[in-house]
Amino acid sequence: MQATRQRILELLRDRQALTVDDLASELALTPVTVRHHLDILKAEGLVESPEVRHRDAPGRPQYTFRLTPAALSHFPKNYQGFARVMLSEIREHVSEAEMERILAGVALRMATEAALPAADAPIERRLDAAVRYLNARGYEASWERLSTGRVALRTRNCPYHELSQSNPEFCRLDLNLVSQLLGLDPVVEDRISSGGAACSYIMTLPAA
Repeated sequence: MQATRQRILELLRDRQALTVDDLASELALTPVTVRHHLDILKAEGLVESPEVRHRDAPGRPQYTFRLTPAALSHFPKNYQGFARVMLSEIREHVSEAEMERILAGVALRMATEAALPAADAPIERRLDAAVRYLNARGYEASWERLSTGRVALRTRNCPYHELSQSNPEFCRLDLNLVSQLLGLDPVVEDRISSGGAACSYIMTLPAA
């Protein structure tokens, strides 16, 4: 994000509500320039429409600006650090079989969020729905029919790449997720965590 707009977000986060004049003073910019940046942030859904600030003395009304909930995503998070510590703690207290049950349960919960067609729908529709679901979560997924008659689903981005290097549970989670989304038993052909260009899941289609 452009540095000035990021700084506006930070000021609004710290002070909760500021006027154009407040921001102009903090940033050493003209009010016109500040309004330009606020208009962009409003269009991006990061700043709410201005509210009138009541004045104790006569004069032109002042308008304050606040962040929308969506703006919080533009500040640093530590999800990966939390997930790494959480996985380590779980691993210390459960057996391998219990860990597999946990991963299967997480995959099932994720799959239930997907708008999947009915179980008896053509497999192509289910593959398309699975790809849409995965792409909405950053996987850069696609599928293709292979010359062998099988299908391949490939994900060219791993949302957990840094974590998967030392936590293979994430790779098993994705395998479980693909299986739950498609109702098939995928075989892993390649993995990003192993240096591949994509995570590739090969599946044999059920007999017609």
